[in-house]
Amino acid sequence: MTTSASGTGMRPEDIGSIRQAEDVRVSPDGSRVVFTVTDVDLDENLYRRRVWLAAADGSEAPRPFTSGPGDSMARFAPDGRTVAFVASQEDGSAEICTVPVATGGERVVVATRPAGVTELEWSPDGTQIAFVAPDPDPEQYGKPGEDRKAKDMPPRRVTRLFSRLNGQGWIFDRPTRVLVVPADGSSRPRVLTHGPFRSGGITWSPDGSKIAFASARHDTWDLDGEEDLWAVRVRAGSDNLEPERLTEHAGALSSPVWSPDGSRLAYLRNPSPLDEPRHERLAVLDLHSGQSVEPALDLDRNCGPYGYARRPAFVGDQLLFSVEDEGNVHLYRVPASGEGQAEPLVTGDRWVTSSHWSNGTLAFTVTSATTLPELVVRRLSDGSSNGPSASGEEHQLTKVGEAFSARLTLVQPVAFTALSADGTEVPCWAMPPVGLEPGHRYPVLLNVHGGPFTSYGNRFFDEFQLQVARGFGVVYCNPRGSSGYSEAWGRAVRWPECDTDPGSGWGGVDFDDVMACVEEACRRFDWVDPDRLGILGGSYGGYMTSWVIGHTDRFKAACSERACNNLLTLEHNSDIAGVFRGYVGKNHLEAPEAYLRQSPISYINAMTTPVLILHSEDDLRCPINQAEELFIGLRLLGREPELMRFPGESHELSRSGAPLHRVQRAELILDWFERHLMAGAGATVGAGGGAGDAGGGAQELQPDNSL
Repeated sequence: MTTSASGTGMRPEDIGSIRQAEDVRVSPDGSRVVFTVTDVDLDENLYRRRVWLAAADGSEAPRPFTSGPGDSMARFAPDGRTVAFVASQEDGSAEICTVPVATGGERVVVATRPAGVTELEWSPDGTQIAFVAPDPDPEQYGKPGEDRKAKDMPPRRVTRLFSRLNGQGWIFDRPTRVLVVPADGSSRPRVLTHGPFRSGGITWSPDGSKIAFASARHDTWDLDGEEDLWAVRVRAGSDNLEPERLTEHAGALSSPVWSPDGSRLAYLRNPSPLDEPRHERLAVLDLHSGQSVEPALDLDRNCGPYGYARRPAFVGDQLLFSVEDEGNVHLYRVPASGEGQAEPLVTGDRWVTSSHWSNGTLAFTVTSATTLPELVVRRLSDGSSNGPSASGEEHQLTKVGEAFSARLTLVQPVAFTALSADGTEVPCWAMPPVGLEPGHRYPVLLNVHGGPFTSYGNRFFDEFQLQVARGFGVVYCNPRGSSGYSEAWGRAVRWPECDTDPGSGWGGVDFDDVMACVEEACRRFDWVDPDRLGILGGSYGGYMTSWVIGHTDRFKAACSERACNNLLTLEHNSDIAGVFRGYVGKNHLEAPEAYLRQSPISYINAMTTPVLILHSEDDLRCPINQAEELFIGLRLLGREPELMRFPGESHELSRSGAPLHRVQRAELILDWFERHLMAGAGATVGAGGGAGDAGGGAQELQPDNSL
């Protein structure tokens, strides 16, 4: 069950040793790979990122290519001789830079943006670089270089939903635009998209005349959630070309990529964004006929895994794409024509976190339950007669996380199945504490993931390793409502009020499933102490934690983090207010009772379990009032909840918050459960490590509409 090393589990200071490879790109000739390595710097309380370079055949050891500290998004020029990347600054600004591959050396700054850069792509002829960046309204924020304080800004006129976004703040007056700049930096960037519309997912046409992108630019975009594909011509001397709409009301479309012959666009499609949850589907648009096909639809799996969604890639006449499957993220390929079956390429108990293909080389970064993300390559033919071998063995090129894993004892999860109340089989995992002694029983923590349309699985998750290192057993599951299974599995928690696919609502079959998980663990594993159980989770996991303690006293302690406790008020003030009706079937004006019926706050009188409430003060997804409502209500009832508020943090605290806050957060959680589950436990307390052996955080994820 463990990967042995020195015998000690993960501790707080080990967060500073976490390294991960990510965002891989292969050179046009397939011989080299660039990627980003992220380090955690506890002393400076920040993340350091550098671009690394590797030989695809392993003939040269991977090495740092840039000096950092905020370098990422490396992209090879079409001739492979130059790499462009984004150098992010502490003040939020960013520089687009280039460096020769052969000689390295001093970077050339091509462009500077005051609010960062989110995407970067070379033109096919290598003369231009397209990028996506927020464009702050100078009337609101001042001219570039002007440090205008909030008290000096005029009032904001808000006319649409989704005016803010968690982790970014105001976005309606800082729309993301598509821009192009000469690759030598000889002139200023030109804006290609205008108006109050967010644009992203850029891809150049093979002839370099157009850039396709995704954007919601119709009048009711904030009410229907739909997003179309567009193309804009790239013509020097003209800054006001109107984009051409390529699709119309086909759902929420994203991540387009042009076929090599320019006749098609592959993309991801959510067919009904306000009828949640739905799988992200792989789709292909024929630009001449306007008709689309959906290859791999028969897989009935999500092709846009939360936090790890990657745009599809053409490999000859086939498409390479991600598939979320039963706790894993794999790579598949399928004929772009829609004829033929999807073929798995990268499988196993692991998560592919990024991937890229070029000229016979497939590179990807991958993580497992006990290994940090590393870079792996293999040969993969495009199917042409002159192509290299059809496929090849995998070769791991990096060992950036080896030192971390080698000196720690990391616990490998054990998969098991629990039967829910209605007989449904629920996929579950269990992890015993580090230093497990036969005959001893240990306190156990039931973890519940967020979403709900996300999943736990076979990736490195430091929170679990921190808990087992402290002497707790860990159990977790993917209840109904999770992603990675059939679409019906995810939609089982839609409200009974829904016209299509009505379900139990949150707190229904998902509650049954998580309870079945912990009860089966109590029966199955002799190291579980059934009288010392705790429950915790964040976001929707926090919702479920609050819901559980309002419906059972099975747990001796709970930690409800960044939770949605009152769905009615959440629909008033979340940054994604308006999307919850996709689960409920009606908006909160039509059926307020449906929102309150499934809200944990409605059952607060039954909550007697000691609860720790954690929340970030700048959380826009589940604003701080969600924690305050639970805390105030419990305290007025004479209970003794504890509320910990983290200043300056968003909904992403546990994933990408300030490193020191991540450490403090985990210490608070582990100390809370030690007080309530380990007091007076004697030798059992020391089985997994001494006092202070805690830490926090998780791999960084990109936010979406999940909780």
